[in-house]
Amino acid sequence: MQMLWTVAGVGSAVVAAVLSGAAAPVTSQDAGRVARQPGTLSITVPATASFGSAFPGASLSRQLGEVRVLDRRGGQNTVWTATVSATDFTTPGGGAARQISRSQFSYWSGQAVTTDGGGTRVPGQATSAQAQSLSVPRTAFRKTSGNGNNTTGWLPTLIVAVPVTAVGGTYTGTITHSVA
Repeated sequence: MQMLWTVAGVGSAVVAAVLSGAAAPVTSQDAGRVARQPGTLSITVPATASFGSAFPGASLSRQLGEVRVLDRRGGQNTVWTATVSATDFTTPGGGAARQISRSQFSYWSGQAVTTDGGGTRVPGQATSAQAQSLSVPRTAFRKTSGNGNNTTGWLPTLIVAVPVTAVGGTYTGTITHSVA
């Protein structure tokens, strides 16, 4: 008898390479002798995402909701890289059949859906064919040129390959986006 299982993800944002919590300011680079107020580089993510239910051996594909980087550092040539990582997903009870390894999760960022301000933005994985396993942290999006005072948003998709050995239950874990 095959049982359905459900995946529920918990969103997490990391700001300027500091663990989730209060936003840490990133100081802008001073040009010449002109003093500037420090600006911030931050990232926001949806609080939670539900991926629905599937039978063992199947896969699920869902968008996580908009991830947005806000760069208020001003200055010239302020670049950043947003990174995505995952924990293993588990359901209560312990044991290998109650865990879905983060290597079973694939991620693709898609193109930017929101942009404000100048600069070149580069998706980590522009299409579903470029989806990457979250067995290790991956680049989700980058800004490779341009000044600060801009916003970039994207709607990433997560693909979950449900192991054949998975038992029925609600699996939870964390997908973390960070920016530096």
